[in-house]
Amino acid sequence: MNKFKIVPISKAYAQKIKATMKDDFGHDVIEKIAAGSGPCRVSLKPFEKGVDKRLLLTHSPFEIDNAFNQPGPVFINSDDGTEEYADIYRFPPEIKANKTSFPLSLIGYSTDQQMIFTKLVGHADVDELIVEIFEQQPDVEYLHARNAQACCFICKIERVK
Repeated sequence: MNKFKIVPISKAYAQKIKATMKDDFGHDVIEKIAAGSGPCRVSLKPFEKGVDKRLLLTHSPFEIDNAFNQPGPVFINSDDGTEEYADIYRFPPEIKANKTSFPLSLIGYSTDQQMIFTKLVGHADVDELIVEIFEQQPDVEYLHARNAQACCFICKIERVK
């Protein structure tokens, strides 16, 4: 039985950004050749440094405007053929496997979008840790996976009920 699902930035949202080249904050979107691994927040696949073109934009993964909105920089692939991450019942394996490039933290939020839990993943298995958090923290409605060093948003993780 599935205990969680991964929610990437949607392809529709990425297409809107690509069409306007403006983010939700009115900033110009910047296109560059990848200097880092990323990942793309739509496909949740790492970028190939020096090869892939990526777009840099400011993004807030929240629906309610409050102190926890944490807008910040994210990358999406500039390729129009980029598909949303589809294996939603497990954490993206390429991110999970590369703990050096993608050190992870999990931040838990309540239904009213208040931050109520944080955990560094470290050497733990992130899939097992997500299940453990949802089992032991009933007030956590959803999690955000973030890069523990850069603090940037990677994806949302919803509890499956």
